[in-house]
Amino acid sequence: MELDHTHDSSRRSWLDSANVAGGDFPLQNLPLSVFRRKGSAQGWRGGVAIGDQIVDLGVLQYLPGLHDNTAEAVRAAAGPTLNGLLGLGPEAWRGLRHGLFALLQAGCPHERTMRQALVPQADAEHTVPVRIGDYTDFYTSLDHAVNCCRQFGLEVNPNFDWLPIAYHGRVSSIGVSGQQVCRPMGQYRPDPDSAPVYGPCRRLDYELEVGAVIGIGNPRGTRIPLAQAQRHIFGLCLLNDWSARDIQTWEMQPLGPFLAKNFATTLSPWIVTLEALLPYRTGWTRAAGRPQPLDYLSAAENTDAGAFDIQLEVSIQSARQRAHGQPPHALTRTSFRHQYWTLGQMIAHHTVGGCNLLPGDLLGSGTVSGPAPDEAGALIELTVSGSQPVAIGDGEQRGFLEDGDTVLLRGWCERQGRARIGFGTNHATVLAARP
Repeated sequence: MELDHTHDSSRRSWLDSANVAGGDFPLQNLPLSVFRRKGSAQGWRGGVAIGDQIVDLGVLQYLPGLHDNTAEAVRAAAGPTLNGLLGLGPEAWRGLRHGLFALLQAGCPHERTMRQALVPQADAEHTVPVRIGDYTDFYTSLDHAVNCCRQFGLEVNPNFDWLPIAYHGRVSSIGVSGQQVCRPMGQYRPDPDSAPVYGPCRRLDYELEVGAVIGIGNPRGTRIPLAQAQRHIFGLCLLNDWSARDIQTWEMQPLGPFLAKNFATTLSPWIVTLEALLPYRTGWTRAAGRPQPLDYLSAAENTDAGAFDIQLEVSIQSARQRAHGQPPHALTRTSFRHQYWTLGQMIAHHTVGGCNLLPGDLLGSGTVSGPAPDEAGALIELTVSGSQPVAIGDGEQRGFLEDGDTVLLRGWCERQGRARIGFGTNHATVLAARP
């Protein structure tokens, strides 16, 4: 994967909104989603973001001006999921990106025809863009691990240095931005000397994560070498791994998360392709004194360009703030480059035992936290398990989330000499527990 003209920041679109400084969706991005017109009975179809519009691939497939290599990819992505496109592989993904880039670039002779395929983003609603067969959530931020363990007087487990830790999540409760999340019910033990109680979670939390969508998989019984791992990723999105901390503390003795994690996971609607993110790859290193990975988790490709410098932000808007038209309050700003393990290492370890990944499988990066206090990717860190509430504006504070709170995740990449590209917004609102 190499940089080419589609990464050239001087290129402009004939669509003015794609050229606005600071926008998420310039010509150099072209992320994909699955959408339909809001409130309609239309079928779901693939779409590509450009400026404040969506290129409707369901319409585009019938319009003239498509080259053969682009047409096949458009047809594969025009259905109710993007899985058909994922299965075609990197050359088809690249053909779609390059074909759309040419059609949307200023001076394209097909501009008038292309405008027939545009739908305003404001008029659209989205669904989960891929059919997810399996979902694996990792635990790969050393800063997050240290912050959480320190609260309980614990040390980070020794295996954290040697392998990307993960658990298998629940696919059925994965939703897309705009999801309404009911406060979960479950068991927890507020008094260590008494029996557990059953009731609504009292320590509801978010987790700021990056989601990776697998494009092409591997046959069962084989493994994906680290040097080739990025080739298997179609693209990235923003992921909120909702967490019931009181339920989690009680049930993770001795096994992993169960009810504390399976009630909801929220994805941003747009998948930013790995090709669009190429200018923002960066080197990966381990801090001095930390163990270096075993051979199968080490490769020159990973050291040179295994990490991604994605800027990430978490904001909260309370129900009262929303009712009064007040904006969300930003709590956290960090970068994905801080992760202790890379996405490639997660894939290499995931498959080293012969596990087969499939197109559409989802990997969660685990909470993204940086070294500074205001870079924590979850309230359990920011508030020290609720003991030091943080201000969210308008005189309100939060130790953990309250009913009516909306959590917003944003992500973007920017670098001198490169076009800024964004992931859009991942937002979801907490509802009261159902009786």
